[in-house]
Amino acid sequence: MPGAAPSPDGHLTLLDLVAVRRWAVLTRSLFAARRAEIDALNVFPVPDGDTGTNLYLTFDGAVERTLATADVTTPDALLSVFAKHLLWTARGNSGVILSQLARGLAEGCAGAERIDGRILAGGLRRAELRARQAVTDPKEGTILTVASAMADAAERAADAGDAADGAANAAARAEEPVAVHGVALAAVEASREALARTPEQLEVLARAGVVDAGGAGLVVLLECLERVCAGQRARSGDDASDRRSRRRADPTNAALEAGRAGPVDTEGIPEFEVMYLLADSDDTAVEALRARLVELGDSVLVVGGDGEWNIHAHVDDAGAAVEAGIEAGRPHRVRITRLTDAHASTDRFEQSAGARPAPRSGAAIVACAAGVGLEGLFEDAGAVVVRSGPGRRASTGGLIGAIREQHARGASGVVVLPNDGDTLLAAAAAVRAVADDGIEAHLVHVRTAVQGIAALAVFEPSAPASANVLAMQAAASATRHGAVTVANRAALTSGGPCEAGDVLGVVDGDVVIVGSDQLAVTREVVRRLLASGGELVTVVAGVDAPDGLLEAVAHEARREQHGIEVSLIDGGQAVYPVLLGVE
Repeated sequence: MPGAAPSPDGHLTLLDLVAVRRWAVLTRSLFAARRAEIDALNVFPVPDGDTGTNLYLTFDGAVERTLATADVTTPDALLSVFAKHLLWTARGNSGVILSQLARGLAEGCAGAERIDGRILAGGLRRAELRARQAVTDPKEGTILTVASAMADAAERAADAGDAADGAANAAARAEEPVAVHGVALAAVEASREALARTPEQLEVLARAGVVDAGGAGLVVLLECLERVCAGQRARSGDDASDRRSRRRADPTNAALEAGRAGPVDTEGIPEFEVMYLLADSDDTAVEALRARLVELGDSVLVVGGDGEWNIHAHVDDAGAAVEAGIEAGRPHRVRITRLTDAHASTDRFEQSAGARPAPRSGAAIVACAAGVGLEGLFEDAGAVVVRSGPGRRASTGGLIGAIREQHARGASGVVVLPNDGDTLLAAAAAVRAVADDGIEAHLVHVRTAVQGIAALAVFEPSAPASANVLAMQAAASATRHGAVTVANRAALTSGGPCEAGDVLGVVDGDVVIVGSDQLAVTREVVRRLLASGGELVTVVAGVDAPDGLLEAVAHEARREQHGIEVSLIDGGQAVYPVLLGVE
């Protein structure tokens, strides 16, 4: 197979196995370096800013699994394997769309033992089509718009390369490779321009003063492709996160530079992945913990705040990583997985330490939950719970594992409740994946925990899953939902301008109230939710719920609707001190 030999200017003509692997590890490095930057772009005002985290964790998990695959010898095969792993590790809607972009690229390059610019352009077009197919209601001003610009520019560049090669006829031109660098450069330049225009296409982006976060992630991916095609690997001066990711990948890079395409040497990869939740700590102690984990290993993520943090690191000394957590606060739900001989670690799913559901022969539930109280609520109904919330979205692989768990325990069918709009695509992908194994699973489109609670109330274990999903979807759709949260920065919302620290009232996914008192904003959200009537108000209190919450909600609800019932649940979720539902 011809290699990816550079042209006289140092640019690559073809992508081979070495170049594709280099693209993967470089992208992981830049996602690690720019994670916080992309998180900050996540559409405000609902502060679920974790798109960068989702992209990084999705990509990092797939790279780990792919590096341990020893029997891949061609670039198209590597792309195919990597796309499958990305689907398994996909977190959040952005992670799922990323996996579909990879799937399309792999399909477009299938059968090509050498990938030139013409094939690359075809692969990028197929990637754009696959990404659009993954989204039920595609909108412009998103990653899909950026992907379209990428594909259009790549095709134009490939056609220009054909016209410029001077071949006598079309058949001869088809035999001449079009250099990949020109195609990659055109794609990344067009993607940057499309990203800059996204606020013109989505009002919510314009109000928040940001570009689309998912589109920014795609630009990072294409920047890495262009750098590899330009004959570059990493620039000196990249930040510490980038250097740590490269350090972990050093053995692989050494093999690439030697021109080897054999089994990947995993020596030098940290031996363990350590994850835990940290409570009873403060910002100073958490920063010290972060610094200590960086000393111990790499892939360090410390996500959270307000009393609870999600900790992730790859280290050789797992005990030291846990001890560092003990010094910083109270670690719980500790999970330690060996990386070097258990690369499929993302097959697992997260479940709290409560009682496991009993075996059943009827329908069963898999539910996502963002807090301890919500986990217990769904587990009491026999659900297998996958922990998921801002900064720690459930992966497709985690959801697949939970569905398989219910199936193994005798369930004839499984109903999946994502309970979060940013986990819908991952849940849908999991349902499609288990269907290939002959497992019946159905998705209920619930975007909030209160809709999931309403769906749970009509679940009948003895009925078929297909019958349950109709009743559960109807109950969820009939539930109006709201929330109260705190602004993390200044922005222009539908309810007017806000500053960091302002209290925001959310109704049906849009911020409509800006205030300073949580109870006052909660009462106003209740009033608006009850404007068209209701019989039951469900209040889910988070870790930062204000004192007097139940009394305030009950007073406002009964003032608006005589005889209305108010139910309080201690959800324990972060980010949203109050979640509200009206049935």
